[in-house]
Amino acid sequence: MEATSTILLALRGPITAADVPGLCDQLAARLKDSDATDAVCDVGALGRPTVATVNALARLQLVARGHGCRIRLRGAGPELLLLLELVGLTDVLRPGEPRRGPVETGPDPPSQALVVVLLQP
Repeated sequence: MEATSTILLALRGPITAADVPGLCDQLAARLKDSDATDAVCDVGALGRPTVATVNALARLQLVARGHGCRIRLRGAGPELLLLLELVGLTDVLRPGEPRRGPVETGPDPPSQALVVVLLQP
């Protein structure tokens, strides 16, 4: 079995529409230099979800797919799960857990809305 790595995204809220391009750029930069096949997005600290939250998650998923990766959610509350269901994204963004293993951190991202950590098996 081939070893894979996981990117951990820790989103903090609230997220605004203005945050989304920066979040996507940060994820793309991390995925560019990684062999990650999974990105676990911890959304537990987002607070009450909004349309901007759903937009951010959908756009992050598109960025991940463009790099051969997929996003799984961790810490999603019932309100966020309901919003994702209402807009038809439950098949795209699913709950999941990160792989266990050592953590490699990079430089601190400029946005306070996203923390990205690389987990290796």
